Amino acid sequence: MTGKPASDNLRGALFMVAAMGAFAVEDALFKSVAASFPPGRATVLFGLTGLAIFAVWSWLAGEQVLVREMVRPRLLIRSAIEIGGRLFFALALAFAPLATTSAILQATPLVVIAGASVLLGTRVSPSRWLAVGLGFVGVLMVIRPTPAEFDATALFAVAGMIGFAGRDLATRMSPPAVTARQLGILGFAVVTMAGLILSLWDTAPLRWPTASEALRLGLTGAVGVAAYQSLTLAMRTGDVPVVTPFRYSRLLFALVFAVVLFDERLDLWSLAGMALIVATGLFALLPVANRRARP
Repeated sequence: MTGKPASDNLRGALFMVAAMGAFAVEDALFKSVAASFPPGRATVLFGLTGLAIFAVWSWLAGEQVLVREMVRPRLLIRSAIEIGGRLFFALALAFAPLATTSAILQATPLVVIAGASVLLGTRVSPSRWLAVGLGFVGVLMVIRPTPAEFDATALFAVAGMIGFAGRDLATRMSPPAVTARQLGILGFAVVTMAGLILSLWDTAPLRWPTASEALRLGLTGAVGVAAYQSLTLAMRTGDVPVVTPFRYSRLLFALVFAVVLFDERLDLWSLAGMALIVATGLFALLPVANRRARP
């Protein structure tokens, strides 16, 4: 039994699907730019675009653009972890198949569950540990670490996923006084910092992006802001147990873009691994969500 009206839950679910679709569009746009423009510099421009949008939005809303809480140790730890996740995720989008990257990202909740048990002392039932283990089997099915079929670029996605899981764990320590827009400013500042670090390995000659690249990078930032805001609305509008499963719609959008835009081909092993990741993620998340929803 949930605590909000059905109409709120429906709107929350729609916001979540919209957010996941927007995140998939953001990933596809960034990947298309990184094919011709150095990924580090592309990440910097993407981060600055989102940072500027959120800063103006926060200012128009009458909020402080920069607040002291942003440099508190707890948020600094969160930001440092996210820099690693963003850096490796940008590399994954640039060099690994989009379908592989998106599928591995879906295992983030499983890593959060394992991390919460080890680092935060959260009690995890045997059935959920089984789901976590099977989810990691799904990741192995996607990346297939055998000499004949292993693609080392998939490790960028694995490292990025671990970084995002660490960020989610650290988010529990975020001060509640920081608004969603201010967290957006901090988040895109982190993206910019990750891009600056990644730029140290960009060997291509310095140049401005072409008009097409600049347009796509601007769209990437705008879509990223829309995705972030839709995600916030989803979590605040509907009950968490209802809207959370719709996170996995991101993989469906990503698969369509991977096949249609990047001509990627998926075999049965990859599809089975993706299905296992999604199924175990849903199984691991829903029991806790349902318990929290009971009055």
